[in-house]
Amino acid sequence: MSALVERVEAAYARVAEVDRPEVWIDLRPRADVLAEAAEITRRIEAGEELPLAGLLAAVKGNIAVAGLPTTAGCPAFAYAPDRDATAVARLRAAGALVLGTTNLDQFATGLVGTRSPYGAVRHATAPDRISGGSSSGSAVAVALGIVDVALGTDTAGSGRVPAALHGLVGIKATRGAVPATGVVPACRSLDCVTVLARDLANARLALLSLAGPDGVDPLARDLPSSWDAVRRGSGDGGPPVVAVPAPEALGPLAPGWSEAFEAAVDRLIRAGARVRRVDIAPLLAAARLLYEGAFVAERYAAVGEFVASHPDDVDPVVGAIIGKAAAPLAHELFADMARLDELGLAARTALAGTDVLLLPTTTRHPTLAEVAADPVGVNSDLGRFTNFANLLDMAALAVPAGEADGLPFGVQLVGPAFSDGLLAGVAELLAESSELQRPGSARPGSVRLASVPLAVVGAHLSGQPLNHQLVDRGGRLVASTTTAPGYRLFALETTPAKPGLVRVADGGAPIEAEVWELPTAGFGEFVASVPAPMTIGKVLLADGSEVSGFLCEPAALDGARDITASGGWLAHLAADAELPAPGR
Repeated sequence: MSALVERVEAAYARVAEVDRPEVWIDLRPRADVLAEAAEITRRIEAGEELPLAGLLAAVKGNIAVAGLPTTAGCPAFAYAPDRDATAVARLRAAGALVLGTTNLDQFATGLVGTRSPYGAVRHATAPDRISGGSSSGSAVAVALGIVDVALGTDTAGSGRVPAALHGLVGIKATRGAVPATGVVPACRSLDCVTVLARDLANARLALLSLAGPDGVDPLARDLPSSWDAVRRGSGDGGPPVVAVPAPEALGPLAPGWSEAFEAAVDRLIRAGARVRRVDIAPLLAAARLLYEGAFVAERYAAVGEFVASHPDDVDPVVGAIIGKAAAPLAHELFADMARLDELGLAARTALAGTDVLLLPTTTRHPTLAEVAADPVGVNSDLGRFTNFANLLDMAALAVPAGEADGLPFGVQLVGPAFSDGLLAGVAELLAESSELQRPGSARPGSVRLASVPLAVVGAHLSGQPLNHQLVDRGGRLVASTTTAPGYRLFALETTPAKPGLVRVADGGAPIEAEVWELPTAGFGEFVASVPAPMTIGKVLLADGSEVSGFLCEPAALDGARDITASGGWLAHLAADAELPAPGR
């Protein structure tokens, strides 16, 4: 069984284990995904470069996945797409395996994750709280460890808010960086396809696979060659200048959130960033225009006719919001556009001389009961710091920043269009400077990068000639141990020299081993490169756990020397080095 097939089986087992049916709208048949896993393995073995091979993905239910209905969270709206959305097609072309479509606030209208006939999506670890929306199911699928990356959309914060509430990374790239072909629009001119992941590296890897015009979406943009090159400095080559609002300018936040935000500011200062306090009033005013002004009419242009003709099939809160969006008049929209231009100029003036803006991603983490009691008011408050980004053509990156009141706390870095690489660089600074990131310490509110343990017993051990194959793929040593009794070790005639490990019914012994941990993408690539007669199977360790590890095809043992008595490959090499040369 290939490593990718094992990963798919584990993902479906995880779906059953967590028992969170509200996360998904449709799961693809297991057999179809297993067949794709086998095909990806074959392509890698044939030498293809697939940067996302080994990663499992989920797709928000308003983004087309061929073979599944596109519902946008409304069964009566569902249609069968004849092809993948551009973002999904590119995800698959890069080697990712799509498990299914995820739940969302209906028609991507909401930041709470509760406005869906498929059920309110509960938070991954605090089920009395909201998941955040509208990319709710995508965020929870990642946070629960079912998938490695997920696609969402973000018009007003729909990718960033659920990322922040789960300690995830949420990339809302420059507007138009990822084509929206095949996406049911919320606000066509503002929608962004976004990426959620447990770490910045995987999120960026996925984003780079999605970006660039497709010749179909007229709003997709040509990207400058350096748009996503990671940079940690300002335009003059010095440390970044980070704009930060005064604490009182943020308005009411949940208990402990102001302190958590200032702690993030302090960490950036310790990392060498220069901090400048700025006025964010123009940004907050622009944010209010998105729903309180005429711009909301674009939501009616997207799905208003369907909502008006299917009142019984639409979530009542969503229906009320989109129904009212028919009211603004053309002259009101033009007046708001002029007002937005003024606010954009004021914002640029306030941010002049800075490189990025640091803000809390959202304002609090409501309970399901709080949202039920005030669905519009709570939702509006959650978008206080996110609503302006697309209106003002700004890129944004949500990243974890520890905990507040025992729950994940997140911040976002915001910059002008095409500043995506600088945002990533400053995000790296923030992570590296955090005391929560010191070796041996886990970051509260986050989930570790999805990884696979691998037991090695020979040429891949530390200091041995093939160990670099693990290190080059991001591997790290996590344990020195032995196998359980029941194995025999043989010296094979290979170059470089390698042992062959086999499990036996009788006469076995414990064999020295190391357990390495590889990122999932690196693991898939590594397994595909393993030459015969070596194989990857399950190895039982001394502590009773079973992990993937090196085994050997039985046919290769004919004539091989049994070195089990040495206890391990390194001891065998040391003993051989002390033997006199033949003929002496």
